[in-house]
Amino acid sequence: MAAFIDTNILVYADDAAFPQKQTAAAELIARLYRDGDAVISSQVMQEYYQAAISKLKLPADFAVSRLRFFASFQVVTPTPQLVIEATDLHRLRSLSFWDALIVQAAVTSGCNTLYSGDLNANEVINGVKIVNPFR
Repeated sequence: MAAFIDTNILVYADDAAFPQKQTAAAELIARLYRDGDAVISSQVMQEYYQAAISKLKLPADFAVSRLRFFASFQVVTPTPQLVIEATDLHRLRSLSFWDALIVQAAVTSGCNTLYSGDLNANEVINGVKIVNPFR
C-alpha cells in the first residue's frame, strides 16, 4: 500500500550524525522503493535539497543525485485545490501550513500511512495514519 515519506525521513537517511535514525530511514526508503509504495511531493523534494546542502552540508551534486532517485517515486505536485484543502487542515487541525500541505498530499495520493519523525505519531488525519519510524 502506498505510503508518503516526509522530508525529515529523507534527510535522516543522509545524516551520519544520527546513525540509528540514518539506518532506520534508509531501510524504510529502500523497502518502500523496492515495493513500489514510495510517495513524496515536490515540496518534500525542495525541502530535502535545502536541508541537504545547508544543514547537512552535502555537496550539491550529491543532493541532486538523490533528487533524481526520489523523482522515481510517485511524486505529488501540489495543485491549487490541494493548497486550498491544506488551508483547512492548517486552520482546523492546528498544523503548520507546510505540514498541512504534506498531509494533504498524502491524502490526495491515496496513502494510508505518512512516515514522519516530526508529526504526532499514531494520529490519524483524514484517513492517513502518522507513523514515526524512529520509535
